[in-house]
Amino acid sequence: MRHPLVMGNWKLNGNKQMVNELIAGLRTELSGVDGCGVAIAPPVMYLDQAKHAISGSHIVLGTQNVDVNLFGAFTGEVSADMLKDLGAEYIIIGHSERRIYHAESDELIAKKFAVLKAAGLTPVLCIGETEAENEAGKTEEVCARQINAVLNSQGADAFNGVVVAYEPVWAIGTGKSATPAQAQAVHNFIRNHIAKKDAAVAAQVIIQYGGSVNDKNAAELFAQPDIDGALVGGASLKADAFAVIVKAAAAAKKPDDLS
Repeated sequence: MRHPLVMGNWKLNGNKQMVNELIAGLRTELSGVDGCGVAIAPPVMYLDQAKHAISGSHIVLGTQNVDVNLFGAFTGEVSADMLKDLGAEYIIIGHSERRIYHAESDELIAKKFAVLKAAGLTPVLCIGETEAENEAGKTEEVCARQINAVLNSQGADAFNGVVVAYEPVWAIGTGKSATPAQAQAVHNFIRNHIAKKDAAVAAQVIIQYGGSVNDKNAAELFAQPDIDGALVGGASLKADAFAVIVKAAAAAKKPDDLS
């Protein structure tokens, strides 16, 4: 049974004061809201502080990246076991900013996926096409390739209990967003692509939309049958705006409505 999830990707933003203030605001704004999972992914150096700040709430801790190695001489890296030790549960991998700025390949991202699954953590696998690929009609081709890196190496079972985030690169931080119908079409393609390997697994995969999701367009997006929440960037840095998105997901997708 799918349960909608809204996750805030704070990216390279924040300080100690901001962490406390933002989480305090979220706790107030989201009090009494149910029917939607909520997670935040602060920068790794604030994970422990955030863990304590969300204690006793239904907000779950996530983070923005992981290394493929568990220990050793890998300066500057953070392992899956370290993230688990700090209480993180949802780990973003494959974000377009990592693919572009750090030249992360589909194969490397698939390795990260496997490491997270082995550690009992939940991968949030980001996929999506660039503007040029979209204009060339290659959206489905790109999404299939990025999913196949995991499907072909680890099988459909690997997608049990994971999150896929469709984030068209041209909509990230640009103010542009796919229309609800456009987003739904791609989400449906993603689910059907996984279903070719295993329909039961595909039915339970949470597929989020990401790309300039905000308090104005969230409700229309979540009304689509295959959009199970959102991976939110800029709007996740404002407690009131993020709360509107969470409430929209909760209103649109009650757990009993999903199969």
